[in-house]
Amino acid sequence: MNRRLAFVAAAALLLAPLSAWSAPSTDVAAMPAGSYALDKTHASITGRVLHQGYSFYTFRFNKFDADFTYDPAAPEKSALKVSIDLASFSTGYDKADTAFPVEFLGADKNPTATFVSTAIVRNGDKGKITGALTLNGVTKPVTLDVTFHGFGASGGGTRAGFSASTVIKRSEFNSSKNLPVIGDDVALAIEVEFKKT
Repeated sequence: MNRRLAFVAAAALLLAPLSAWSAPSTDVAAMPAGSYALDKTHASITGRVLHQGYSFYTFRFNKFDADFTYDPAAPEKSALKVSIDLASFSTGYDKADTAFPVEFLGADKNPTATFVSTAIVRNGDKGKITGALTLNGVTKPVTLDVTFHGFGASGGGTRAGFSASTVIKRSEFNSSKNLPVIGDDVALAIEVEFKKT
């Protein structure tokens, strides 16, 4: 009997955090104003590019940072900044991870890529963020398609989550190595959670 009670008590302790959890709110107007910093343990930037027409070569960046400021009275005036360490390029193939950042991204001369928002258009829980992407010494406008998953109380603070995607042409950023054998279009997928600071 004591063993059974101990099991029930342990199960209750394990399930307590789940029972306290509530789904995030997607009411953008209710999200607290202020500054939000990236939770790097719940974030990823991955990309893919067509290889010889056969398959998509997939990669990710292991080191990047981002932050944004938010005002619920004027969400369209939010400001987003992102920086990516290009040397953190990762495919799971060591030789490629060493060579590709230099050969395709110019990381030896410009080790960091940045994105700074210039305009936000909102449509419910979706929207578009246009900004200036600086990569390989070139700055061009890029638009992200964004989905807002919501915000809520988590870990003693406020957390907000987003997905974003875009396609860039690497030739527009001085990356022409092995074109067209390796494709020009690079699809980027971004998953991020932010914490209010």
